[in-house]
Amino acid sequence: MTVMRNRTEVTEFILLGLTNDPDLQLPLFIIFLLIYTIILVGNLGMILLIVLDSRLHTPMYIFLDNLSLVDFCYSSAVTPTVMTELLGGDKIISYNDCAAQVFFFAGFATVENYLLASMAYDHYAAVCKPLHYTTIMTTSMYRWLITGSYIISFMNASIHIADIFTLSFCKSNVIHHFFCDIPAIMAITCFDNQVRELVLLYIESLNMFFALFVICTSYFLIFVSIIKMHSTSGHHKAISTCASHFTTVSICYGTVFFMYLQPSSSHSMDTDKLTSVFYTMVIPMLNPLVYSLRNKEVKKAFIKLIQHN
Repeated sequence: MTVMRNRTEVTEFILLGLTNDPDLQLPLFIIFLLIYTIILVGNLGMILLIVLDSRLHTPMYIFLDNLSLVDFCYSSAVTPTVMTELLGGDKIISYNDCAAQVFFFAGFATVENYLLASMAYDHYAAVCKPLHYTTIMTTSMYRWLITGSYIISFMNASIHIADIFTLSFCKSNVIHHFFCDIPAIMAITCFDNQVRELVLLYIESLNMFFALFVICTSYFLIFVSIIKMHSTSGHHKAISTCASHFTTVSICYGTVFFMYLQPSSSHSMDTDKLTSVFYTMVIPMLNPLVYSLRNKEVKKAFIKLIQHN
């Protein structure tokens, strides 16, 4: 472990990586290469599909288009680093590259948080206010929701960068993780991190609970509306509209809550690494699969694209 006296001496960090077992490195590299390939094909394919099919130029699919972009971006901020480490490559990351990784990962991950909330509101408008949907979810409305998600999220990421990378790293420059994750970086700073960890927890909790409040409120109203429906076809249509989004929300927030909303004393580095693999690679891989397998319009657009080619 390299001991550092002050921040000015730190020009790089050493990532311990996912595993030091040489027997696991190649199999894990192959698995992650397959996962990342699916992430690339799935998310970029979804973006292309929505762009090319005019029938999908509606708020619901424009939100999905941005969700796919965000999944691709925040996974790409981390996954290539992990794959390089597993190939026995350099586990050293420069100070600036580490800061950039934190900024883009935190930024795009938070954008996903707000996009999921925006999609829940869109589903609420579609199911509960179908006659007024076009006046509620106007072009300016969904554009403001998307733009606001990016602005708020990258302002949030900037706060994290300013908060963390102005600290002194005198304990060590060794990060006990496979990428520059915020809790792992804070663990090697000079100062008592209790206050800063609480600030981080409050900021992330505010982001998540605000989004969750919108999501839960939207789904509560959707549930009430479904109960009041007398038509079986109406039930099926409403459930079909919300099923993919609800599945994505359940997977995403279940993982994030497990990872971040627990006391630091109960954290295990190995557990954190496994959970991080899930939300940096598995979730971005699952989202396009969930939406493509459960959404009839996406399937129709895909079949149309294949037939035309």
